[in-house]
Amino acid sequence: MLMVTAVAIAWTRHLFSAVMLASIYGLVSASFFVAMDAVDVAFTEAAVGAGISPLLMLVTLRMVGAKEATSHNHPYAALIIVAVVGVLLLLGEQDLPAFGSADAPAHGHVAPHYLQESAAEIGIPNVVTSVLASYRAFDTLGEVAVIFTAGIGVMALLFSDTPVHLRNLPNTSRSTMEDQVIPRVVGKILIPPIMLFALYVQFHGEYGPGGGFQAGVIFASAVIVYVMLFGLDAAMQVVSVSWLRFLAACGLLLYGAVGVVCLLAGKNFLDYNALLPDHIAAQHLGILVIELGVGVTVACVVMLLFFAFVGRIPHLPDHEARDG
Repeated sequence: MLMVTAVAIAWTRHLFSAVMLASIYGLVSASFFVAMDAVDVAFTEAAVGAGISPLLMLVTLRMVGAKEATSHNHPYAALIIVAVVGVLLLLGEQDLPAFGSADAPAHGHVAPHYLQESAAEIGIPNVVTSVLASYRAFDTLGEVAVIFTAGIGVMALLFSDTPVHLRNLPNTSRSTMEDQVIPRVVGKILIPPIMLFALYVQFHGEYGPGGGFQAGVIFASAVIVYVMLFGLDAAMQVVSVSWLRFLAACGLLLYGAVGVVCLLAGKNFLDYNALLPDHIAAQHLGILVIELGVGVTVACVVMLLFFAFVGRIPHLPDHEARDG
C-alpha cells in the first residue's frame, strides 16, 4: 500500500489529490509502525504525516491552486542523477545486515544495554523516552534546533514583506465557516479535550507512547482547528505571534539550559545526575524539563507556520466563501 500510494503521489497532477494521498501515506506508515511495535514513532507519524503536514499543504494549495501546470521541459540531467544515486544506494545496501537480523551491530552492542539497563539507570518504563531524552539527549537537542531553524526560515520568507501584517488582517481574518453552526459547536466541544490530551501526552511520555514532539503537534492542531472554525482574528486575540516567537526560542533555550546547568555542576553536558542527589529523581527531572522545552518549541513553530501561510491567503468574496 505504501508503494502504490507513493507512485500515485508522483503520478497525479492534481495537487489536492496528491495532498490527500500524502495524508493516506502517513496514516498507512503509522499503521506499519504500530505493527512493528514502534508505537512512539507511529504516534509521531500519525500526528505529523497524516495531520499537520497535509493541513499545511492544503493551506498552500489555497494560494497556488490545486492543478499542477503542464511542464514542457524534459529534465533528463535530473533523471540521470537520480538514477545514478539510486544505483549507488542499492550497492551500498548490499553491505547492510539483513532486515531484522539478530547479528546486526545495533542489536549486539547498543540495544541490549538500553533494554537491560534502562530501568536501573533511568527508572522509567518507556525505553524510547530513555533513549531520546537521556541516552541520546544531545541528538534530540539537534532535532529541536532543526525544527526551530525551519520555523525561522519559513517566517523569514513569508513575513519579510510586512512583518506585522498578522496583527491587522482585514482581508484574511474573516472565517469562511461563520455559517457552519454544527462544526463550530462540535469544535467548541472537542478543542478543550484535544488540548487536555496534549498535556497528557506531554507529561506521560515517560510511562507510555508520547512526549514533547507529539504533544506539541497535538496542541498546535487544536489551535489550528480553532482558526479554521472561528477565523484568524479570533485566534490572534488569544495567541499572539510575538509571544509564539518568544516561546519557540524559550523552549529551545530551556533544553540547552539544562545542559549548561549540568556543566556548571561539574558533569557532562545533559548529564542529569548533576541536578539532584538521587540519580533516578535527577533523571526524571531532567527528562521532564527538556520534554517541556521540546513541546513548547514544536507547538509554537507549528502554529507560526500555519499563521504565516494563512496570513497570505487572499480574501474570498462572500459567495465564493460559501461555495468553496
